[in-house]
Amino acid sequence: MLHSSGTLTPFVTPTVKLSRLFAPHAAHIYAKLDLLQLSGSTKERTARGLIEDLLDSGRLHTGGMIVESTSGNLGIALARQCVVRGLRFTAVVDENANPLALNLMRVYGATVELVATPADGNKLAARRRRVQDLLAEHPGSVTTNQYGSPANPRAHFASTMPEIMAGSGGDLDYLFIATSTTGTLLGCQQYIRAHGLDTKIVAVDSVGSVLFGGASGTRRLPGLGAGVLPELAAAAQPDLVFQIEEIEMVHGCRLLARREGILAGASTGAIVAAMGKLLPDLDSGARIAFMVHDTGVPYLPTVYDDDWVRATLGADPEPGFTADPVEVPHP
Repeated sequence: MLHSSGTLTPFVTPTVKLSRLFAPHAAHIYAKLDLLQLSGSTKERTARGLIEDLLDSGRLHTGGMIVESTSGNLGIALARQCVVRGLRFTAVVDENANPLALNLMRVYGATVELVATPADGNKLAARRRRVQDLLAEHPGSVTTNQYGSPANPRAHFASTMPEIMAGSGGDLDYLFIATSTTGTLLGCQQYIRAHGLDTKIVAVDSVGSVLFGGASGTRRLPGLGAGVLPELAAAAQPDLVFQIEEIEMVHGCRLLARREGILAGASTGAIVAAMGKLLPDLDSGARIAFMVHDTGVPYLPTVYDDDWVRATLGADPEPGFTADPVEVPHP
């Protein structure tokens, strides 16, 4: 958000209580709506923190160039942040990136470099190699290094977690966070420990991701999991980890849309699926919060397209659990 002075300040998104998602279970569930960030995802916070760190340290100046590997959301956020700061940006993406996300980056003036999938199938490693090549080709350019920069978790320590606590009333039993760089998870973890909270962090990962001891495999939906361990992951210590199949992400997205009217991306669908697995083991008064990491608009041609789901995932796109509207009594 821009003040009249022209300075950039954090944009606070609402944390709202959901009553229909898993009714009639009586858990108190709060959703952090970061899909309402200006670039459509929580990566707006990450991008702002990464760029400000580079500017404050003198490694980057107005008119300079940023090169970064991205699966989509960070690229959109960096492209937007570069517009308002007078910077140039090159996004290095792979074949899993949403075409709409790539178009959004270009609208903001970014250069988009598409890297082909290598023989070993490791798209992330290929993207990171190309970033290093481009840095060598453009002297003076820098990378924000979302995978290892302390500025990534620091952004979520300073803004995401305090907003969740304020919006939910605090005293949370569980916080569900989707993982890729692990920056959001790590920042929230650091906040919880610094403030002596009892909140347990649930990391939601993708089947096919190498995070948290997972085995590498094919992943077709961007924004969740990793093919190479990011540097930040060494310090990430969630209390629980769920690895979610991509069809479960689809079902979670559609349940959230039909029960709560929230159109979210695949990583949030994975969180919904993970919550559905844990809820039967929780007391009725459990207090839970989760991140709605991004908008589902770029996923309309995939997660929300029946033909794509059947052809690509080979499964029924409709949830295997009840997705019909539910009656919720009002106090």
